[in-house]
Amino acid sequence: MKALVTGAAGFIGSHLVEALIKRDYEVTCLVRKTSDLKWLEHLDIKYIFGDLSALETYSGKIAGFDYIFHLAGLTKAVSEKDFYTANSDNTRKLLQATAERTQNLKRFVFLSSLAAIGPVCNGNPVTEDSAPAPVSNYGRSKLEGEKAVWEFKSRIPVTIIRPPGVYGPRDKDFFVLFKAIKKGFFPYWGKCFYSLLYVEDLVQGIIQSAEKKEAEGRAFFLSDNIVHTNEEIAREISSALNTKAIKLILPRSIMPFLAFIGQKIDKKGIINVDRINDFQYSNWTCDINRAQKELGFSTKITLREGMKWTADWYRIHQWL
Repeated sequence: MKALVTGAAGFIGSHLVEALIKRDYEVTCLVRKTSDLKWLEHLDIKYIFGDLSALETYSGKIAGFDYIFHLAGLTKAVSEKDFYTANSDNTRKLLQATAERTQNLKRFVFLSSLAAIGPVCNGNPVTEDSAPAPVSNYGRSKLEGEKAVWEFKSRIPVTIIRPPGVYGPRDKDFFVLFKAIKKGFFPYWGKCFYSLLYVEDLVQGIIQSAEKKEAEGRAFFLSDNIVHTNEEIAREISSALNTKAIKLILPRSIMPFLAFIGQKIDKKGIINVDRINDFQYSNWTCDINRAQKELGFSTKITLREGMKWTADWYRIHQWL
């Protein structure tokens, strides 16, 4: 089986590539020439070097694949236009090239996000039937990417996966929280509720959704099926780091200012003006009943195990 993976050099993408190889897939990775390939260098894979924004210059290479896993996109950007270019426009370009060039495709999987649907507004975790109400440019651009996928569903077999917060080895977003707790504090702006997923469980769900005929033309939320509070998450990270951390109380009113400063310090960091719109909401949870019934999806890694393994990886690789 031949698979094309976009975003393969990233956190989730590199784990997906490893898992596909273990399942005897022949994997080709679409990456930019400037991509850092350190997580892929040891793997027996092929490359297509190119930027999705210039896909028309090499669209002929998007052919002969059984599966396409589209993970490339932006989770952080300074400009609204950059979000839409990466998450919507480039997705449409890849879909068009796929429809024109790839025969007998078994599945096109688009990795979206819970952010595309938005936070809980009625007290119950969102489902695939919930009306989309994204609150950030990131979420809105991912929703536009989903719309592009649905436009092509009569021409190619598609599936959309919407994960919540994903953590694990190589992740740079949760690493910010690990660093803070390592220093003895964690930011707290009131009790919050989150769905989470360890990266290896997400990857298995992505592959399941590609290989299951029942998943064609469907969207799925994936999570560990437990509602976690921010206090619980901090407690498990503290335990994994063998340290104690106190709450650093942050009024919601100053969060936009902190995001502005954070963006000045690190334009690619998770603390930025756009993503702070997501943090203003206290309930980001999703229902995975459809995935359980139609995919047989379940997770293997508990929050405690996942946080410990992630902390161990950060230490081994001298991130902490």
